Amino acid sequence: MTIEEILAGESKNVEFKENLPEKSIKYMKSVVAFANGTGGKIIFGIADKTREVIGFNKEDVFKKMDAIANAVSDSCEPAIIPDITLRTVDGKTVIVAEIFEGRQRPYYIKALGREGGVYVRVAGTTRLADEYMIKELMFEGSNRYFDQALCTGLTITDEDIDALCKAMKEQAVKNAHNEEQKASIKGVGRQQLRSWGVLIERDGKDYPSNAFAILTGNGGLHATTQCGVFKGTTKAVFVDRREYPGPLWEQIDEAFQFVLRNIHLGAAFVGIYRQDIYEIPPDAIRELIINAMVHRSYLDHGTIQVAVYDNRLEITSPGKLPMGQTMERMKEGYSKIRNEALAHAFAYMNLIEHWGSGIPRIIDKVKAAGLREPEFIGGEVDLRINIYRGQNNDNNIKNGVNVDTNSIDGVGIGANDFKNDVDEVAYTDKVFPDHIQKLLKIIAENPTETQAQYAEKLGISKRTISRIFAELKAQGILEQQGNRRKAKWLIIKKR
Repeated sequence: MTIEEILAGESKNVEFKENLPEKSIKYMKSVVAFANGTGGKIIFGIADKTREVIGFNKEDVFKKMDAIANAVSDSCEPAIIPDITLRTVDGKTVIVAEIFEGRQRPYYIKALGREGGVYVRVAGTTRLADEYMIKELMFEGSNRYFDQALCTGLTITDEDIDALCKAMKEQAVKNAHNEEQKASIKGVGRQQLRSWGVLIERDGKDYPSNAFAILTGNGGLHATTQCGVFKGTTKAVFVDRREYPGPLWEQIDEAFQFVLRNIHLGAAFVGIYRQDIYEIPPDAIRELIINAMVHRSYLDHGTIQVAVYDNRLEITSPGKLPMGQTMERMKEGYSKIRNEALAHAFAYMNLIEHWGSGIPRIIDKVKAAGLREPEFIGGEVDLRINIYRGQNNDNNIKNGVNVDTNSIDGVGIGANDFKNDVDEVAYTDKVFPDHIQKLLKIIAENPTETQAQYAEKLGISKRTISRIFAELKAQGILEQQGNRRKAKWLIIKKR
């Protein structure tokens, strides 16, 4: 322990004790908290408030070391074996008890039992673990995955299973990068779902796992995504707020489109051609949302939150980092899977390409866009990732980016941007996002189809297409003629 480390004070992994307390429970809570987390050190002989090095007399120090070892051995379950050493700091002797990350979780204080004796470390303090955290630790300690456990209370039919298989193949085809990859996609069957842990076979019958419930949006496992736009840099004043339930792939699409509608759109010129450029790379946004979906804790009753502030995009994923994972390792590309069944399903649907490459790729894309490196916060109760908006002017000039800060309103297009010809509006006006251009083109060519048919052609959910139509109508861009049985969509020309 150096003077610099002492001056830095207590932290997630360091705690100071001026002396050896008469009642060992006063520091035993931290011992089990460190074992339930990423490990840590308790430094005896340093005042926790002033950080003054007090130290111990040479005559007493070995007795105190033995007392610490005995207290830990007698008080904790399962057994915790600390590494207890002596260090000289500022000419004085202190005792360092290092507790390593445990593998037999949850660790607890024997006298308090598992119900009241499990502690965890949060933001440099030791706290009693709540019910969800205890369950999370139990799954980690038994090397099991919550998403592969039986989903009690959910009954499924053969039709439900077939519908999931069909939907997953459709997503795999939709997310394929090219025609060759599309052609190589095989349908997913029950045996595959069983091997992943999406289905559980018992006595010749298939039952749903938690992954089945999460993927399909059934089973009441709090698998929803909340999206919001806030004025300023806090949640004090909200402009818009949405909550998206349903299958995970629909939630991904809804949340992704929500962000695109509410961030700025600029333009770059390559030769004489104009290209749309969002202020945050869309690929990075989508990967962050997917990463949150597959790695969040579904034991936690919280929801994924996607928030757009004046200065940043913030994505919060419920649950502490999995055992063995740290912020540093995550940013370096180390992948620690929390939901194995979901991970297999996402990989099949081409939502995940290579394990561990997602976060480094996101960081690279954000920096390449001229933005500051994403900020990673938390990891003890939830994980929050911030991407800060706004390029610096030098970067914008170099890249030829139009830094107009008009935010995308509604579906991301301005009513006054239309040209006289409908075909030009649909096909050539690069001010519109790609998905709006495609939709306008389809409407121009097929003005009498239903919203469901438009959704199918675009490859998006019915919920998304309904919302886009409502916003286009509200802006005076689309008009519906006729009645419900025989309706026709008209694109309104603007001068």
